[in-house]
Amino acid sequence: MRIAFLTAGGIAPCLSASIGGLIEQYNRLAPDADLMGYLNGYQGLLTGKNYHFPQSVRDQAEVFYNFGGSPIGNSRVKLTNIEDCVKRGLVQEGENPLEVAARRLQDDKIDILHTIGGDDTNSTAADLAHYLQENGYDLTVVGLPKTIDNDVFPIAQTLGAWTAAHQSARFFRNVANENTTSSRQLIIHEVMGRNCGWLTARAAYEYHESLHRYDWLPDALLHQLRWDVDAAWIPELEIDLDAEVERLHRMMDEHDSVNLFISEGAGVDVIVHEKESKGETVAKDAFGHYRLDDVNVGKWFGEQLKEKLGAEKVLVQKSGYFARSAAPNDDDLDLIKASCAQAAKSALEKVSGVAGLDEDQGGQMRTIEFPRIKGGKPFDTDEEWFNKLLGEIGQPKGQPATVNH
Repeated sequence: MRIAFLTAGGIAPCLSASIGGLIEQYNRLAPDADLMGYLNGYQGLLTGKNYHFPQSVRDQAEVFYNFGGSPIGNSRVKLTNIEDCVKRGLVQEGENPLEVAARRLQDDKIDILHTIGGDDTNSTAADLAHYLQENGYDLTVVGLPKTIDNDVFPIAQTLGAWTAAHQSARFFRNVANENTTSSRQLIIHEVMGRNCGWLTARAAYEYHESLHRYDWLPDALLHQLRWDVDAAWIPELEIDLDAEVERLHRMMDEHDSVNLFISEGAGVDVIVHEKESKGETVAKDAFGHYRLDDVNVGKWFGEQLKEKLGAEKVLVQKSGYFARSAAPNDDDLDLIKASCAQAAKSALEKVSGVAGLDEDQGGQMRTIEFPRIKGGKPFDTDEEWFNKLLGEIGQPKGQPATVNH
């Protein structure tokens, strides 16, 4: 039996650990199986670049738990985007990437393929599984749901998200001290999250809660208000910019600084519309998403707010790479191990799908059918902890919408 792994999309604090978890499971359940990884995700699958895990590595699988990133590499490749695959030299003109991938899996004699990635990775895996089934290839495909955005239907908690929130909060604990470098300073913490604000909300909540464990001085010199979160803007809630400017201006006057947590996807439609109305073109990736580095939400809001808040200095900091490259924390590691156990068991039983906590089945760990997996799951803004945060920082909840200004 030959079992292959691939990791795809952006990295997250679960990829290396997921490989370790799967190796441990197969060491126990199928010790004679050949385990291999396709290098750099679907790119390696198309080009035939792979790595076979020797026994010396399999005997030390627990080492993978201590690292972030992916030891077998990542890439962003959509097998149904033929034009992009041809342009990148992954297939030849006239070739179908799905057929190339299927042929490679057959030639490599792969019995089980584990895809570790987010909604794009697993939707691509679903496309591949469907193609294989329709064309008579006998292969089981079982995915693991990686994404720090926590935005995959119907997964209750995706791998890596808890760690990313903790690391984003940790990142800002240092950045917040920059408020001492000038008077009337605006610090914008841009957090990853294209369509879902869970990571921004959770990072803001964890950072805010951590401040209760500090010792503060009983005057304005070292007061919690100056270091605290003043706003958490996420894609799911309308940003009434005029009302928020009025509220944040009072805070600037009161404690000489404003700390804003904002999702990188908040207000994207408004910003893109403004850029395109000026004749600018905002690039998209292979999956049809606007490239958020080109949109640059934090910079745009910094420019909007500087004059309106009377800020002397604006600092925009992005925690994305810092957060997503961490090794998993204990909560994530427990979830990763449980997910790997389900994935390996399901694969050996020839049941394809995505191993995860199924919200529609009471949060049960099971292998969820591929057709039910999709991205774009919004953050539930009715979460008790989120409303506790908003109440304590004085931010109104607002209404579901986009930017209103």
